[in-house]
Amino acid sequence: MFNLSRYFSTLSFILIVLAAGLLGPLYRYISIGQMKTLAEDRNMAMTQVFKNSFGSELLGMIRNSVGRDGVFLHQTSGDQALRDRVVRLLDNTGVVRIKLYNRLGVTIFSTEASQIGQNKLNNPGFQAAIGGKVLSELMQRDDIDAIKGDGVKMDVVATYTPIVGESMAVEGVFEIYQDVSPFVLSLNRALGWVTVGLIAVLASLYLMQYLLVRRAQGILREQEGKIKTARDTLEIQVAARTEELKKANRRLEGEIGERLQAENKLNFLAYHDPLTGLSNRRRFIERIATSIAESKNLGQRLAVLFIDLDQFKQVNDSLGHTVGDELLVAVAGRLGDHARLIDMLARLGGDEFICLMEAVRTDDEVAMIAEEIVAVFDEPFQLGEHELFLSASIGISLYPTDGQTAVELMRNADSAMYCAKAIGRGRYHFYTPEMTEAAQVRIRMENLLRRALENGELSVHLQPQVDAGSGRLVGAEALVRWFSPELGNVPPGQFIKLAEESGVILKLGSWVLREACRQVMLWKKSGFELPQLSVNLSVKQLERPEFIDILEDILCETGMDPHCLKLEITESVVMQVGNAFDLLDRLRSLGITLSLDDFGTGYSSLSYLKMLPVQQLKIDQSFVFGIGENEGDEAIIRSVMALAQSLGFEVVAEGVETEAQAAFLSALGCHKLQGFLHGRAVAPADFHARWATLNA
Repeated sequence: MFNLSRYFSTLSFILIVLAAGLLGPLYRYISIGQMKTLAEDRNMAMTQVFKNSFGSELLGMIRNSVGRDGVFLHQTSGDQALRDRVVRLLDNTGVVRIKLYNRLGVTIFSTEASQIGQNKLNNPGFQAAIGGKVLSELMQRDDIDAIKGDGVKMDVVATYTPIVGESMAVEGVFEIYQDVSPFVLSLNRALGWVTVGLIAVLASLYLMQYLLVRRAQGILREQEGKIKTARDTLEIQVAARTEELKKANRRLEGEIGERLQAENKLNFLAYHDPLTGLSNRRRFIERIATSIAESKNLGQRLAVLFIDLDQFKQVNDSLGHTVGDELLVAVAGRLGDHARLIDMLARLGGDEFICLMEAVRTDDEVAMIAEEIVAVFDEPFQLGEHELFLSASIGISLYPTDGQTAVELMRNADSAMYCAKAIGRGRYHFYTPEMTEAAQVRIRMENLLRRALENGELSVHLQPQVDAGSGRLVGAEALVRWFSPELGNVPPGQFIKLAEESGVILKLGSWVLREACRQVMLWKKSGFELPQLSVNLSVKQLERPEFIDILEDILCETGMDPHCLKLEITESVVMQVGNAFDLLDRLRSLGITLSLDDFGTGYSSLSYLKMLPVQQLKIDQSFVFGIGENEGDEAIIRSVMALAQSLGFEVVAEGVETEAQAAFLSALGCHKLQGFLHGRAVAPADFHARWATLNA
């Protein structure tokens, strides 16, 4: 029998210990938080008093410290008279130390003279204050030297406050220490009494409940005896009757069991996906047809969610179909575990899954389910030694507005899924009637693009890059152009994105690289040498394991000098390629120059940037357009230039259209310019006609 008393005793004791163990630290945490708030307010008030009394002297010391190293400041440790005035001002205030830092984190004033010249640039409190925030922290110090007296052990609250100059910019940081030892000592005593009282109260409750449980245990034992007697009698009767039935049915069990097993297996294979065990296309279509009929009678809506895995093809191509199958099984399991409120989940084939939601009340309800499905892919999939990151694009269609049949709903959800992919991976999109027309246009353009290379409709144009100082030609960027007999001139912004989504970019990118290198070598043989050729790379190209081999073949085939070739990549490309550092190192080992294109438009990480083996930064034209009109754009350009100079990078600015823009960039030290001011992207013949004579 279940021993209620024993389990109650154990559980209650554990709960008492947990309650005492949690409430005590919680009380301490709340009390210390209140104390820190009060101490911070007091420190802020004392900081203001200090600023009011010595404000001009503070700013003067900060400004005079610019360009001075720590050794110099320590040797010229400041005015003793000022330190004495500070000590008198803070007498009997509880403040035990004051320090002043300049923007570089160097201590330029302290009530403890030995600390002048020390650098606290990496201190979290200093970093928060220099960013314009106030930060306080509680610490226990064994060796702190108070304003008066020798080093003692005490608890202090240190507050870091920004010092704002006349231009409202942070010019330095003020640090003040306040002694809170009496409060901490009082808090520890109070915590002890609270803990004792809490244990006493919980122990009393435990004793009363334990007596009640023991009485209940006795009653349960009496009832158990009566039930056991009745159960034993019944089991004897049931056993006798069961034996009779077994003898009669044993003859039929073999035949019936085999037949049922075969029927169940055939039925499962007919309606389920053999890899994942989910429902298949046939079962989903039958189910949605039934749901449509029921929804029509009840006046309800239903939703179809078409799920397509992003980047799954790369997994199959790089790791093999075995890993791909394991990944599909893992995805199916995770969708089944985490996607709530879904009435049916099925796999259509490949990397496509589909969901059905019945009795849909609002679009927001469907959107919530779509967000849950997207969130399923936030965590990586661990398959043996492989850690795989995936995302999913989801298209949504609703009955009855988006279709009256299963085929229409599935087709329109598929169209919406392509729109979700177009706006970015890991998204969802509801179907709109315009998508059907857009899908037809997209399919037509994709078919025409696939034939464009074979039909000679694509060409490589070149846009010059010139030296910012002399205007001399220093290179050119290869840009692909498409003239379609059916569509006319197609803007690169349309067909490049389509090429990446459809996979045509792999063939297209190799063709552009080969054609551009071939043209440069033809010029060289005729006596016109282009100093450097720039070619853009797509993430699809870098993801292919054979990309380096293709590049080496092109260099060998055309005779192009790798040192004259520059490959441009964007920050997003680097972030999407798993082995980006190794791949870029291999490119550098070939002698190829690497340029980070559209710099500043992504989520730039300085720690990430300094590790990349790139030699050049390319300022995006969106910032160049703002020169003379937008101070923010100009400030960004100055920051990029300063960063490039500190890291030893060459800088190219694209989109330069006016002399004013060129002058601004040249004055900042920009090395190369590219834009309409010096020439548009033109055919090789026109490029040669202009620049061959100018650079002769």
